[in-house]
Amino acid sequence: MSGLLEGKRILITGVITDSSIAFHTARVAQQQGAQVVLTGFGRLKLVERIAARLPEKAPVIELDVTNDQHLAGLADSVSEHVDGLDGVVHSIGYAPESCLGAEFMAAPWEDVSNTLQISAYSLNSLTRACLPLLGEGASVVGMDFDARVAWPAYDWMGVAKAALESTSRYLARELGPRGIRVNLVSAGPVRTMAAKSIPGFQQLEDTWGERAPLGWDVEDPEPVGRTVCTVLSDWLPKTTGSMIMTDGGFHALGA
Repeated sequence: MSGLLEGKRILITGVITDSSIAFHTARVAQQQGAQVVLTGFGRLKLVERIAARLPEKAPVIELDVTNDQHLAGLADSVSEHVDGLDGVVHSIGYAPESCLGAEFMAAPWEDVSNTLQISAYSLNSLTRACLPLLGEGASVVGMDFDARVAWPAYDWMGVAKAALESTSRYLARELGPRGIRVNLVSAGPVRTMAAKSIPGFQQLEDTWGERAPLGWDVEDPEPVGRTVCTVLSDWLPKTTGSMIMTDGGFHALGA
């Protein structure tokens, strides 16, 4: 029996450690038959070591989404490993300390603009850079954390996620005529390196599992990885511009 992503060629960004949602997405994608290419920034040797822990070691390409040269050469770099792309996973986010858990109104524009560029605008940058390799039926999936409400300590990253959500809808509008889908997967809190850097995030971790109707394990990124792979597959051919919730049902409840 073939896998859900049999024969698919997938570019996955944002693998830092083997606890990353992106790593588990890559693992599930390979198990489901996909050929995976990863991108990394800064600590490439670390990303390469992590890539070796996948069922099949994946090639790693350097990508700084604020570097125009990296973006301009991305399609050529990816083409050294695969002859096209059926899917792209955007799992990139960054905010300086002043934008997380500090005084929201005091964050300087320089830091806020950096947060917005890396965490939201980069979905557009990445998609545009990959466009020469994306054909009809391709799927772009971004990682989200529900920005419809204000979370403790999330501050300007929450604003960036709201911008990411809006960006995904406009990209869905632009790319729909080409047969390319653009969606977000909004995950519950997962104990990743990125999450550990957010002051007060443990408060969410501690209560999420108690409130989510289906429960929630912050140590288990696999449900999120499975959802991403489902959105990458051909099983949601008319779903675009959507935010797909994978949070144990937490989003459905009031206070």
